[in-house]
Amino acid sequence: MTSSESLSFFSPEYTSPKMFPQTPSPQLPSTPAPAPSHKRGRPSPMSQIIMSKQALNQPLTPEIPFEIKNKPVAQYVVPRQRRRTNPAVWCAAILCMMFSLLLILFGIGTLVIFLSIKPRNPVFDTSNASLSVIYLDSPKYMNGDFTFIANFTNPNKKLDVRFEQLDIELYFSDSLIATQVLQPFSQRQRETRLVQVHMISSLVYLPPISAFKLQKQVLSNRVVYNIRGTFKVRVNIGLIHYSYWLHGRCQLEMTSPPTGALITHSCRTKR
Repeated sequence: MTSSESLSFFSPEYTSPKMFPQTPSPQLPSTPAPAPSHKRGRPSPMSQIIMSKQALNQPLTPEIPFEIKNKPVAQYVVPRQRRRTNPAVWCAAILCMMFSLLLILFGIGTLVIFLSIKPRNPVFDTSNASLSVIYLDSPKYMNGDFTFIANFTNPNKKLDVRFEQLDIELYFSDSLIATQVLQPFSQRQRETRLVQVHMISSLVYLPPISAFKLQKQVLSNRVVYNIRGTFKVRVNIGLIHYSYWLHGRCQLEMTSPPTGALITHSCRTKR
């Protein structure tokens, strides 16, 4: 091959497309086509989130029609209907009020009377006593003869009292040995009444311990008796009267029979 031929071989005219393919030229990225005009107004997701938060913060106000907004509120307030009170309720209230007033007046009157009169309880006492007989028919049965003077005193200055029921019991060491019932009587203001009470014990059973104790007291010339009185007292204050129970207790120490005399005594009276 000659030089001319070799030069012609490398000349561009001699170049064949089959032998050396042409490299494609780089293409620039194409700009996206503008979105349609009807899609430009659609908000982005971020704007939707911001708008939703603003909507949550705003208070929900119901939509009110224009006609209702312009009308005054007073037209939609339902007036309350007044119910008439039952006449029976009025009568019951009046009766309760009158009853309460009567109770208050009665309480005030009672307090005034109490403070002006100052009622006191009658007093039960004894001033003299004698023990003539004590003997044991057997180790368990007792016989005795006892007499004492009961002294009833009304210390009230403005009240009269009446003893409607009088029961007197004689005890030795918590054992009942004799009972006596007195006749009712009345007492005026600051009046004292003496009543002789005769009490007989006949074949009264005594427990062995009490019988032994009685024998010992008789030998020592010191016999102790207990008197218990229960009285129902009635007090009159004009047209008003009331009753209550009065209890008298006396402990007497006496010498041995047949000439048993009162040595010491202690009495108390309470309601």
